[in-house]
Amino acid sequence: MPENVYVVGVGLTHFLKPRGKVSYTELGLQACVKALIDANLTYDDVQQAYCGYIYGDSTCGQRVVYQLGMTQIPVINVNNNCSTGSTALWLGRNAVRSGSADCVLCVGFEQMEPGTRIASVSDDRSIEEQVPEPYWPT
Repeated sequence: MPENVYVVGVGLTHFLKPRGKVSYTELGLQACVKALIDANLTYDDVQQAYCGYIYGDSTCGQRVVYQLGMTQIPVINVNNNCSTGSTALWLGRNAVRSGSADCVLCVGFEQMEPGTRIASVSDDRSIEEQVPEPYWPT
């Protein structure tokens, strides 16, 4: 089991205002390609992928990573609210440290809607739904 785990490549995209011109799939792909180039690796070297995002379908990670190739690696989708990115990185680090992988790809992306975010009835982040009504027996 390796004592140290290293980040050997980083890819960063432009932070854009949400105007619908660039999709999360494009932003995620750009970040992945830039990180692989920076690390002097190819996608064939990657054994697992950890994809962090909040506002998206349950398989957004696969949608981004499959653009690199269909190599049958596990793609783990991570959603941990404000700590999604660090959680994806932590999971990738643990995979390498445990010896289950030698090379992992950790990527984070988001595509938000313009304007202020308004909670909907089905929104699991709505404070009204998280705080129960006080119960006072009569």
